[in-house]
Amino acid sequence: MSSLDLAVIGNCTISALVDRRAQIVWSCFPRFDGDPVFSALLDSPEGRTDAEQKGIFAIDMVGMVSCEQTYLENTAVLVSRMTDSFGNILEVTDFAPRFKHYDRTFRPPMLIRRVYPVKGRPRIRVRLRPHYDWGGCPPSLTRGSNHLRFVGPAYSLRLTTDASVSYVQDERPFVVDRPLSFFFGEDEPLRSETDSTARAFLDSTVDFWRDWVRSLSIPFDWQEAVIRAAITLKLCNYEETGAIVAALTTSVPEAPHTKRNWDYRYCWLRDAYFVIQALNRLGTTKTMEEYLTYITNIVDDMEAIPDQKDMPPLFSITRSPDLDEREATALAGYRGMGPVRVGNAAYTQIQNDAYGSVVLASVHAFLDRRLIRTGNRALFAHLEKLGHRAIEVFDQPDAGPWELRTKAAVHTFPSVMCWAACDRLVKIAEAMGREDRAAFWRENADHMHRVINERAYNSETGTFVSSFDGKDLDATLLLLAELDFVKAEDPRFIATVEAVGAKLRRGDLLLRYDVEDDFGLMHTAFMICGFWYVDALNAIGRKDEAKELFEHILSLRNSFGLFSEDADFTTGELWGNFPQTYSMVGLINSAVRLSRSWEEAF
Repeated sequence: MSSLDLAVIGNCTISALVDRRAQIVWSCFPRFDGDPVFSALLDSPEGRTDAEQKGIFAIDMVGMVSCEQTYLENTAVLVSRMTDSFGNILEVTDFAPRFKHYDRTFRPPMLIRRVYPVKGRPRIRVRLRPHYDWGGCPPSLTRGSNHLRFVGPAYSLRLTTDASVSYVQDERPFVVDRPLSFFFGEDEPLRSETDSTARAFLDSTVDFWRDWVRSLSIPFDWQEAVIRAAITLKLCNYEETGAIVAALTTSVPEAPHTKRNWDYRYCWLRDAYFVIQALNRLGTTKTMEEYLTYITNIVDDMEAIPDQKDMPPLFSITRSPDLDEREATALAGYRGMGPVRVGNAAYTQIQNDAYGSVVLASVHAFLDRRLIRTGNRALFAHLEKLGHRAIEVFDQPDAGPWELRTKAAVHTFPSVMCWAACDRLVKIAEAMGREDRAAFWRENADHMHRVINERAYNSETGTFVSSFDGKDLDATLLLLAELDFVKAEDPRFIATVEAVGAKLRRGDLLLRYDVEDDFGLMHTAFMICGFWYVDALNAIGRKDEAKELFEHILSLRNSFGLFSEDADFTTGELWGNFPQTYSMVGLINSAVRLSRSWEEAF
């Protein structure tokens, strides 16, 4: 794999990444954080023969000279149109089925690939090579008249097809003279006719996505970009529990030849506020409500652990905080840049912004009248306990928003988020008619605000700084006005935005910070920091500059309209886990802020 020019398909249970040759190179089963049975993305083929390559599902057109790919409009269905040297044309349509069935959402752990001969007599070779246990265990193979079973140590997967099973098993080229379908997923028989089922599932899945997009509230400008970002955000939603993962991959390094390669297939509480904000702006209330349910279940979990004082910063999609980190040694890594990590040791860190993240997200449960599952006195009582913890830790050292593994300080962003927890508890208390509690939280919020103003503002530089009594800057300072800690017209904030731009901007992008951390200096820019800077420029009145910069950042999306976590600030090459929820959320929030209103546009 030489780039992150990948498309994503999925159905909110599983997902898959498809490369520019229509090869599935990444997919975990039976859910986002499961075993990557297709792991070619993280297994460099350098030095290997074709027969040794593993973890791939390829439908190779013999003699292919071009492959044009596009999503069906307003869907998560990908069409790859291949042409060979003789002018034969073949289409491969990839999707994961998702639609209403018996008043339930049908979203099985299944990928469907439909092959259609458009012109001539194209020939294909199917290479279906799932591997278990993170590339370390080849499956045992059994076959039937219309299926292959891939038997692993813990579970089995099945391919059902109306193509020749022998040709597929032997990877022998054959002519495609009629539509063919490939169902890959859980080890259950397909109890209906293959071709008609594939067509019906495709039509129903297309209808679902187009109906879903039709319900979005989108800005007038940059509609295509926002729609693709919204679909991608939805694809990162594990709908069974409501969790939204940070990304669908692990161990794609943030920069070449670094050890900054982490497992992002989990849910970070820090992301909650920004994700909820984007979902609310899009009007996707059902997804927002399910995500709120996931977050508030975490609040209840904390009540059930009497000795647990600090809230973990991340959880699995089923809310387990135990994410022990290990290395998958059977995989070489993205472009050979290992290690490949499973789990994330950051779950053991102290990150004090978690309390504010949860409370800010939960405010919607009390104030948004569209929601069915609204906040109540019991949830408010739980949130108040988080507020009390925020009071205790707002001026205490932690790992900070960038999850430093060997350094601790009193970081400004977590302190402000602790203040925000108390500030929003005032609003919740007022909405509930609890004036006594509103007064309590206002008194504490005001005290915290005074301390942060004194300790996080450097009078010599005339700016806020990234840690108490420090002098360095980081990109989270761009959020101070958005979090309502300061007004956008505050001279101190304006000076901070200008200083962050001067210090951290590289081309059209921004570094998180420019001081050495556990792994040295940053060599790539963090995509969402660019969007934060756009929003901050807009807030302080530099609207034309903000819009121009936003357009430049949009140009760095891959050919499918997607972002990863990071980008090279010189070449624009994407790095880091993919697709990155944070980046897509940043795109949505900035577009909504910068766009003309529909009234202005007409």
